[in-house]
Amino acid sequence: MKNKAIAWASSALLVMLICVATIAQTPAKPMAEPDLIFPKGQRAPATNFTGTVWVQQLIEPDSAFNIPVGYVTFEPGARSHWHSHAGGQVLLAMGGIGYYQEKGKPIQILRKGDAVKCPPNVPHWHGASPTVEFRQVAIIPNTATGRVTWLQPVTDTEYNTL
Repeated sequence: MKNKAIAWASSALLVMLICVATIAQTPAKPMAEPDLIFPKGQRAPATNFTGTVWVQQLIEPDSAFNIPVGYVTFEPGARSHWHSHAGGQVLLAMGGIGYYQEKGKPIQILRKGDAVKCPPNVPHWHGASPTVEFRQVAIIPNTATGRVTWLQPVTDTEYNTL
């Protein structure tokens, strides 16, 4: 009787150890971000971006509100070309991991909740990290002075200097 109890306890312990080992080897699922607020929109033109970028225009400029607002999704590794805005630009990080760089300065990492003021007429670029997409709201104030001046593509060397 005592041998049966020991055998049963040993078997139960072995089953528990197998279960713990199996759970430990199962990769944890990353926490999902909440449902997206805005749709991805239309694919952005390849003439101004490297990689796959999606733009959903949220507010079109008009005579009363001359402030275009867009929702931009950069797939991993995607980025804008160097560009500037005569009236500046504001970026609101909505999710993922983004990069932002002004000419002559180091790359900044952007995460959900970060906000950036891009100064008027300062060449800069922004996009996703190499492995994680990035979502942003882009606001372009003072468009009467000009909306955007597109410059050259960001090279792989510039992009990978982080």
